[in-house]
Amino acid sequence: MLVDRLDSTVNGVVADSTFLLWLSCAIVAATAQLYYFYFHLDTNHPPDRRGQLYDLLGLPNAVTLARGGLLAGLAGFIPVMIQPAVVWIPSVLYGTASALDYVDGLTAKVVDRRSVLGEKLDMAFDSFGLAVAPTVAILWKQLPVWYLIIGIARYLFVGVISYREFRDRPVYRLPPSRVRRPLAGVQMVFITLSLSPLTTLGQIRAIAVVVLLPSLIIFIRDYLVVTGRRSA
Repeated sequence: MLVDRLDSTVNGVVADSTFLLWLSCAIVAATAQLYYFYFHLDTNHPPDRRGQLYDLLGLPNAVTLARGGLLAGLAGFIPVMIQPAVVWIPSVLYGTASALDYVDGLTAKVVDRRSVLGEKLDMAFDSFGLAVAPTVAILWKQLPVWYLIIGIARYLFVGVISYREFRDRPVYRLPPSRVRRPLAGVQMVFITLSLSPLTTLGQIRAIAVVVLLPSLIIFIRDYLVVTGRRSA
């Protein structure tokens, strides 16, 4: 009886400390997102009307912020070891956030409410998700460590654009692409699957190569376009 009670107490303490660890990391991620949002509030205007700010945040941006909240919750699992009680949660969080990535864009078209702020939030959360989700999957031994290159490539791409804007160098607009969004969708589905307990590292490793390479090629092509080294 005493042993059972002691075991129950230890398990409770471990569960409480795990939750606090998850919560702390999630709050840090959410705080960083909110700071980015607040810093760019002055861009809540249509792309073609710089001085005309919207009075309200708008439904599309609210959906995008909800996506960021889900990704912040996912970030909370970075320091948490895999446990049966939560094994499905990262996959559900990232899968839902990926679905909302399409919902916010569709909502912006339906209500005719595009904004520079929405574009910035969308790009920031895309990059954040591609860094956090593979990191969790790698730490839970669901993805090979070299898959982190997809997140690094995304941040390098965004960093190049920010650097060129800071130095007043031209940043060329990316032309419409028939493969960019489908490849992003494949990435999201694959990472969602890799976060779930349905796959193992051995099963996912070969597929990871096939999924990763086309996306890296697109990143390189888009980099050459935005820097003017390749014509659109």
